[in-house]
Amino acid sequence: MEEVKRQKLDRVMVMIMILFAVLFLGFNLMRLPNTGVFDTFKTRYLDDFTVILISILLEAMPFVLIGAFVSSLIQIFVSEAFIVKIMPKNRVLGLIAASLMGFVFPVCECAIVPIMRRLVKKGVPIHVAITFMLAVPIANPVVLLSTYYAFSGSFMFVFLRGFLGILGAITIGHFAGRLAGDVSPLKEEAVDVACGCGLEHDHNHEHDHVHVHGSNVQIISELLPINAKKSKFVLAKEKATQVIGHTAGEFYDVGKFLIIGAILSSVMQVFIPRNAVLAIGEGSLPSIIVMMTMAFVLSLCSEADAFIARTFMGQFTTGSIVGFLIFGPMIDIKNTIMLSSVVKPKFLIQLISVITVVCFTFAVLINIFGL
Repeated sequence: MEEVKRQKLDRVMVMIMILFAVLFLGFNLMRLPNTGVFDTFKTRYLDDFTVILISILLEAMPFVLIGAFVSSLIQIFVSEAFIVKIMPKNRVLGLIAASLMGFVFPVCECAIVPIMRRLVKKGVPIHVAITFMLAVPIANPVVLLSTYYAFSGSFMFVFLRGFLGILGAITIGHFAGRLAGDVSPLKEEAVDVACGCGLEHDHNHEHDHVHVHGSNVQIISELLPINAKKSKFVLAKEKATQVIGHTAGEFYDVGKFLIIGAILSSVMQVFIPRNAVLAIGEGSLPSIIVMMTMAFVLSLCSEADAFIARTFMGQFTTGSIVGFLIFGPMIDIKNTIMLSSVVKPKFLIQLISVITVVCFTFAVLINIFGL
């Protein structure tokens, strides 16, 4: 356990050093003198690439860190049993409540699949669990705040992302329940996939057992208050360690995808001819297909993807950008891999298909109505 935590923290430190190396290199490239052939390349491409890359990373990283920390608190201190307890039994109310859970429990995307599985195992209907899984990474305060900041205070993108994320999750959850029927879509032999932090979480399932034998009763009764206090201290220390470890692990897992996404976005903005970008971006359907494909491949966290999407403003349609913002958090490569170890292949294909159709439809409607 300790070795796993040390390895995770080492990986986080490596990622942070790489991040600072990228920023340091970028700042120094901008300070290079303008000479000869390099002057043309630097002026036309390198300066813009560096500015875009650094701005994305500097703006997104604080929200990634906040999201990882808040998610860690939820992961460690809130159990699935509590969520099951407060979930309404009525089908419609259950769907609505599940879609709004992100405002109370903003769980990280790396943990949402195993939580969904455990909820189903505890008796939560599949349509409610799927709605919870899809809505929480979108409709939560940290994500909506980062979206507001990324789009310079534009409430339109915050509203469209939040509202369509909730509506889409309810719609997809309803259809997923119908497709599953009375048969559980979970694999019988599935292992409980872990979140990316590499730590084990007991989720408030501690049980203290005291065994008393014969003449030791008096001694134990005298020592019990001290031991109880010590246990609480040790427990608090363990919880704090888990929160820090989970935050570090999540920050590493999310950070590497953010760096890759920021580099790709910067390359597309600078090195691909603007006419070629506009030819794709101005087309209603092609722009949506391209942006949704990028969302699936990049596997960005929902706290940071708005900063990538913002760089395509003015080049791609509004519908395609909103499609990027709601499709990516619902399904991407990393979540597909995790789901493949949890649900049956047929249900996984059906779920991805429904998610794609619903998000694509929303994006098309936004373009049609000219929002």
